[in-house]
Amino acid sequence: MAKFEPGHLHIERHALNTDDVSYDVCIDYEVMQHPKEGKGMHFTMHGSIQGKEFSETFYLPKDQAYNFARNVTQVAEKYGIPKTMSSIGSMHKDYDAMFEDVRRQLNMKSGDPVKPEHLE
Repeated sequence: MAKFEPGHLHIERHALNTDDVSYDVCIDYEVMQHPKEGKGMHFTMHGSIQGKEFSETFYLPKDQAYNFARNVTQVAEKYGIPKTMSSIGSMHKDYDAMFEDVRRQLNMKSGDPVKPEHLE
């Protein structure tokens, strides 16, 4: 189950058997002004995976914020969600809504420039 509202995505899954994984994860995000990178998005991922609590934050500059799912996937895998289950993109409707909200909050448009150093 996933539930989206602007600035927040809640993802919950209950294990179906002993080989399955349970998690209850929230992703909160807000626009932030970084001293070096400028305007971007600050993300806080928190909740529990297999009953173990976690919390982690990360910042993405405006020109990289559209790629938040990559970071979310890395955090999910770090705390125990298997690679086969970690993609936020599997919840297309909620992922798309979050993607559009990030773009709206940062006033991102197709064709906006990307800093070359962010492509490395």
